[in-house]
Amino acid sequence: MRNADEHVLVPTLKRQLADGQIDRREFLRYAVLLGMSVSAANAVARSITGQSLVTPAAAQSLPRGGTLRLGMRCQDLKSPHTYSWVESANSARQVLDYLAITGPDNITRPGLIEKWEASPDLKTWTLRVRRGVKWHNGRQFTADDVIWNLKHVLDPKTGSSVLGLMKGFLLDEVDTGDKDDKGNPKKSTRLWDANAIQKVDAYTVRLNGKTAQLAIPEQLFHYPLLILDPTDNGEFKVGSNGTGAFTLVESEVGRRQVLKARKDYWGGGPYVDELHFIDLGDDPAAAVSALASKQVDGLYAADITQLDALQKLPHVQMYQVPTAYTATARVQPVKPFDDKRVRQALRYAIDSNVILQIAHKGLGQVGEHHHVSPVHPEYAKLPMFQRDVARAKRLLAEAGYPNGLDTEIACKPQPGWELLAVQAMVEQWKEAGIRVKINVMPSTQYWEIWTKTPFGFTTWAHRPLGVMSLALAYRTGVPWNESKYSNPEFDRLLGMAEGTIDVAARREMMAQLEKILQEDGPIVQPVWRAIFTFMDKRVQGFKVHPTLYIFGHQLAIST
Repeated sequence: MRNADEHVLVPTLKRQLADGQIDRREFLRYAVLLGMSVSAANAVARSITGQSLVTPAAAQSLPRGGTLRLGMRCQDLKSPHTYSWVESANSARQVLDYLAITGPDNITRPGLIEKWEASPDLKTWTLRVRRGVKWHNGRQFTADDVIWNLKHVLDPKTGSSVLGLMKGFLLDEVDTGDKDDKGNPKKSTRLWDANAIQKVDAYTVRLNGKTAQLAIPEQLFHYPLLILDPTDNGEFKVGSNGTGAFTLVESEVGRRQVLKARKDYWGGGPYVDELHFIDLGDDPAAAVSALASKQVDGLYAADITQLDALQKLPHVQMYQVPTAYTATARVQPVKPFDDKRVRQALRYAIDSNVILQIAHKGLGQVGEHHHVSPVHPEYAKLPMFQRDVARAKRLLAEAGYPNGLDTEIACKPQPGWELLAVQAMVEQWKEAGIRVKINVMPSTQYWEIWTKTPFGFTTWAHRPLGVMSLALAYRTGVPWNESKYSNPEFDRLLGMAEGTIDVAARREMMAQLEKILQEDGPIVQPVWRAIFTFMDKRVQGFKVHPTLYIFGHQLAIST
C-alpha cells in the first residue's frame, strides 16, 4: 500500500527491504533521496524490520563562546565552484551553504532546499527553496540564486567538476568545430534543453533531465557546489556575502584563515565566537607538536605516520570511520600508457595487501583497481585481483617493452601514507621491469598540476555513491577526469546505473563497470583508507565525517 504523497518507487524499496535485498541503511538512504523525511523513512524501516536505524538526536546543551583552532592546509579560496580539494571547501563552507547536506551517516538531508520531489521516472526533480533564509547583506534567498549557481557550475567555461556528475542528466555533448593536436574534434557541453533548469516560481526550481538520475540530492552536496551570491560573479574572498554561520575576516594562503561567527544563522549555532584554520605545512611532526602543545585544538585529518605519537597524548580523543577515501596511481593515454597492456601490467605487478600494510598499517581495505568501495551501496564483489609478476612481464613484452620500461610518477609528501604507498609500489613494479622514478612535489605544486601530469598519485575523497566517484573521475571529457580516460561503453553503462533504483539490476551494471576499469582502465588503486583524526577533549559537537568535512556551526569548545 502506497501513501498518496509517497514516490512510486518507495514500495519497491519496501519490498526489497522486506526480502533482504537491501539493508535498513540502504533503504533509508534511497527513500530519503526520493523525498521522504528521515523520520518517516525510519518509521517505515522500523515497521518492516522491527528495528530503528536512526535514534532521535538528544538535546545538546553546548557551551558558547571562545575560539576553536583547527590544523588544516589553507588554500586559495578564490573560485569555490572549481575547488579540487576538500580543505578549500571546509574553509568556504563556514560562510557559504549547500542546497542539501550529506551527514556523517551518509544520509542526505535538506539544506537551502527544504524539500525535493522526484518524478516517477526520476527525470524531473522539483526543488523547494527554504523560505526565510537571507544573505548576510539582508537580501532574501530565492530560486534565482539557485538557478544562477546551477547554471554557473554547469557552464563548461567555469570548469567545475559538478559538470561530471550532471553531464548525463542535464547536458548534451557538442562539437566546437575546433580540432585538438591529433586532429580529433574538440567537444564541449551545453544544457540539453532550454528548460533544463526551470524557474517555477520565486521559491521553486525544477530540473528537467534527459535521463533518469537517482542521486540528485547527493550531487547537490558535492563540495564545490557551494551557493554563491550571484553578484560576486563566482568569486569568494574576505568579506564575501553568504548565507552561512560565519564571515571570512582573514585569509592567507599557506598560513591561516579566520572566520567570525554571526548571530543570525538560520541553521542553528554557531557556538564558538571564532573559527581559525591554521596551516601546519607538509611536515607531519609539526601537526603532532601543535596539538601536543595546544597551539591547535584539533586536526582536520591525521595521517598514519602521526598515529602512534597522537595516541599517546592524554588530552586528545581519536575519531575514526571506514570510508571510500582512496588514492589512485593513474596514467594518461600517452606512451607507454596508451597501450592497455601496459596499464594492465601496472596492476598485475603490485600486491595490494602488502601496500595496505606498509602504507596504512592495515587500517582500511584492499583496493580492487575500479574505484567502487565495499562501503558503497551498489558495490559488486568481483574475484579478488591477484598479483602476477610473470603476467605483467608478458604483457609488457606484447606491448613492445621486452626489457621493461622507464617512467616517472609525481606525488606529494603529505599525507605521509601516500608517499609510503608510492615507494612500496615502485619496489614491486621494479620486479616486473617497470622502473619508476618518484618525483615528490610540495603539495602546493602538486595541486597545480594534478590533472596535467602523465603519471601521478592523487587522493580521491569519499563519495556516498560509487556512481558519483565514477562520474567525476572516468566519464569522458569531464573536468576531474585526470587520466583523460574515454570509453563509450563505460559512459553508456554509467548513465544507466545512475538512473536505476532496482538494487539487483544496478549491481549488475556496476559489476560491468568495475570489470571495464580492471580490464581497460587507467588506474592502480591499492587501498581504501580508514580515516581518523584527533580533537582536544574540550571540543564538543564533533562527529567525524567520512569525507572529512568540517561543520563549524555545530562545534563548541569548553573553557
